[in-house]
Amino acid sequence: MSRTYRKIFSLLSLPALALLAGCSTNPATGDQNFTAFMSESQEIKIGQQEHPKILKTHNGVYEDAALLRYVNRVGNLLASHSELPELKFHFTVLNDDIVNAFALPGGYIYISRGLLSLAENEAEVAGVLAHEIGHVTARHTAQRYSQAMATNFGLAVLGAVVGSQAVSQVAGLGAQAWLQSYSRGHEMEADQLAVRYMARAGYSPKGMATFFKKLEQQKKLQSLMAGKSGKEEYGLMSTHPRTSDRINQAIKLAESKGAIPGARLGRNDYLNIVDGMIYGDDPKQGIRKGRDFIHPDLNFKFTVPPKFNLFNGSSQVLARGPDQSVIIFDRADPKLDLRDTPMTVYIRDFWVPRLKIAGPERLEVNGMEAATATATINADGGKRNVRLVALRHPNAVYRFAFLTPPKVTSVFDTEFRRTTYSFNTLTDRERRSAQPLRIGIIKVGKNDTPQSLSRTLPFEERKLEWFELINKNLSHRDLQSGDRVKVIVH
Repeated sequence: MSRTYRKIFSLLSLPALALLAGCSTNPATGDQNFTAFMSESQEIKIGQQEHPKILKTHNGVYEDAALLRYVNRVGNLLASHSELPELKFHFTVLNDDIVNAFALPGGYIYISRGLLSLAENEAEVAGVLAHEIGHVTARHTAQRYSQAMATNFGLAVLGAVVGSQAVSQVAGLGAQAWLQSYSRGHEMEADQLAVRYMARAGYSPKGMATFFKKLEQQKKLQSLMAGKSGKEEYGLMSTHPRTSDRINQAIKLAESKGAIPGARLGRNDYLNIVDGMIYGDDPKQGIRKGRDFIHPDLNFKFTVPPKFNLFNGSSQVLARGPDQSVIIFDRADPKLDLRDTPMTVYIRDFWVPRLKIAGPERLEVNGMEAATATATINADGGKRNVRLVALRHPNAVYRFAFLTPPKVTSVFDTEFRRTTYSFNTLTDRERRSAQPLRIGIIKVGKNDTPQSLSRTLPFEERKLEWFELINKNLSHRDLQSGDRVKVIVH
């Protein structure tokens, strides 16, 4: 063996030695796992440090004391039956309408009110919380972080020795992949632990399986409303198992436990606690009412055309319509001082300086200075015509981008013009009446049907599918008089 290769072999053996020295017994599974680069005390410190950042990026805590107590009661009951009952867990309900739940190391667990609005009973929520508890007790974050560090260390050494830029790039890719999300193995392990904790705490493990089914249906329905195929897409960086795989595994795990005497679903208690909870947007983030978007704090409103569905994101509002038409609404960079900049100049020199545009042309929209321009861009699926509109509102510069395939641009011209001129400040009465949607719990009447009840939902389309989604657990029976169901009310 040459001196160079002996050196390489010696250096490459260092990560292997670190792996052997850094293994610890997993408290939840009893397996030997590599956690050399993160101790349990470091996990707690990371959770403490990252908690305020999570609140900031997810709209803070949902301020409902009774709901917070409820979620903490369920979470702490499950945690008390875990392998780390002495760890102080922190359960937080986020003021976020996205269906989401996740855990930070050290026992910090988050669940969104969007997820709570989708869940049907306490057992389903317990399944979600138990899964996240499983990630904490199995120290999955410590495992993936330590593995990424070891991989980076070994590959960086190899790259330095052989002078290979490609090897160094693989090192970066490996770390990114490990740190982005849990592996399939970790997700499956968390599911197994969730079933264990649910059974110990007296919950029906089938609640986890029914929620996974509901989650898959919700994703498909949202994809259809967004103009997509309804099929989930997975790329290189997606390490989560497919939802269908998770469903099948959850069902098998639940069935393996058999019938647990007195296993709790807790439907009535759960419906009582979510009755009146905000559904969808909080007014602080702007609210959608049908085709209207209203932001009482920022003092503006606008209306999108018929058959367009609104999606309220953290930095922009999106509306998808027929024939691949899209409206994007957002705010100009607040760091720019645009007080003395004409809107025509803003579009040309600040918004799209590298885009070849026709115009810009000055406008006045409800007493506000505005400007518009058009362009053609290459996008996924082919060319798109774009109409740009910038408006100087009293508190900021706001922007519309209307995108259409060239063959249908003229079809939407009038409707997009109406959306532009619908942008306006709010009256005092409009600001006071800008109240959020809420979950309401009602009893089914004698002549009620899913079709008749769904007609009350404040959605532009697919009302029946949404009603069935949020009420998908009536013991597999047809809707009957006296059943309690969720509806969405103003």
